[in-house]
Amino acid sequence: MEQMGRQKAQDGFEEKIVQVNRVSKKTKGGNKIGFSVLMVVGNKSGKVGVGLGKAGDVSAAIRKGVSLAKKHAVDVPIISGTIPFEFYIKLGAAKVLLKPAPKGSGVIAGGAVRSVVSLAGIENISSKVLGTDNQASNVYATIEALKRLSERHKREIKRKETK
Repeated sequence: MEQMGRQKAQDGFEEKIVQVNRVSKKTKGGNKIGFSVLMVVGNKSGKVGVGLGKAGDVSAAIRKGVSLAKKHAVDVPIISGTIPFEFYIKLGAAKVLLKPAPKGSGVIAGGAVRSVVSLAGIENISSKVLGTDNQASNVYATIEALKRLSERHKREIKRKETK
């Protein structure tokens, strides 16, 4: 089942290719050509990960990216289809703002952020990329924001339980 660069694996994770780069290195015998592929995987119910696979051909790079993404998947708190609170992150040159949105508003996000939040299973969110146009940086910043959002959400729940 493939549609628009998205595949559903047998373990419930959906895969999406964010970026494919052709890289070459000058060597004594000529140019050595390879590919780097940025992959996002998610199960659309609160788990999402990102991986950068590098190999001599695109399919091997995709496989490596998917396995890395599954290995480093993070849990995302989703409350009634959106995130619990607003979060702003600056990671390198990337600045990403994630805001909870009311039911029915959908995913309002740019390409790099959209692929991460939609595969995480977030149905209503508003976001803005403020820093760089680099898709890889924006994807990594979004993942880090969701990771920190999850940690903060756990702290908030713990604080409420102790009161």
